[in-house]
Amino acid sequence: MQLARQLLKARISAPGAALKPSCLRPTTIRTATPTASPRLYSTKPKEPLHKSKSNFPVVPLVAIFLAGSGAFAYMVNQRKELEQKVKAAKEAESIKQVVKPTPFFNPKEVTVLYVLGGPGAGKGTQCANLVRDFGFVHLSAGDLLRAEQERPGSQFGELIKTYIREGKIVPMEVTVALLQNAMKASLEARKPADHPPRFLIDGFPRQVDQAIKFEEEVCPCKFVVFFDCPEDVMEARLLNRGKTSGRSDDNIESIKKRFKTFVNTSMPVIDMFAKDGKVLSVNAAAPVETVYSTVKSEVARLLKEKEGK
Repeated sequence: MQLARQLLKARISAPGAALKPSCLRPTTIRTATPTASPRLYSTKPKEPLHKSKSNFPVVPLVAIFLAGSGAFAYMVNQRKELEQKVKAAKEAESIKQVVKPTPFFNPKEVTVLYVLGGPGAGKGTQCANLVRDFGFVHLSAGDLLRAEQERPGSQFGELIKTYIREGKIVPMEVTVALLQNAMKASLEARKPADHPPRFLIDGFPRQVDQAIKFEEEVCPCKFVVFFDCPEDVMEARLLNRGKTSGRSDDNIESIKKRFKTFVNTSMPVIDMFAKDGKVLSVNAAAPVETVYSTVKSEVARLLKEKEGK
């Protein structure tokens, strides 16, 4: 007993010794990691309150908006102008259909025949026979154009020369004016006869618009004489004529161009008049006398029918 007391006393008095009752458990104390608090001050100068903190380009945006608005307004105005022009064009066309131009010559007092056919079809030869037997005045559009290009001081001379050389069709305003002037001059010099004035217009119209313009502004035709001839026959005739004619377009290059032009532009004219039953088609590949025999009898019949005699 005495020994136990001594041992207990020695343990208590030992340096650094601490009494740890068995009923007490070690406790761990956890401390929170300190977080950074927001800074309440800064050394950077404060920006004015009214200044925007956004970097978005406001001024370019406004410029784009204004430009877009202007473009839209322009498009709207252009559309309105276009609609007005279309409306005006329709109204003008309606008026034109109601009020057609009056021809310069009265078709009841003047007889006009168109003579059409490809280059070298024999139009000129047959027209000479018709002039002799029926009292026609022969007006060749080609001859009038060639005469005009050689006339001193002509404002259309050089233009006509270029078109003829290239095998192209001379602007219709020039051709129509020359024909109208020639018809007028012929009527002024005409002597009284037992039939109305008769005109054979050779090689015209060569385009649909020419036909329409002449019919409306100069004089409607009674009918069309069409000399139908194969190209190989016409080519041989033209080359043979070129040996003595002295014409600048009687060469193989110009002939080919003229054939192409005739098919593309003059055949639609013939088709247009054919729909109205106003085309007398003649086989022009036959001998001259055979061709004219047919032409003469048919023209006599049609003149009697159209002129009422």
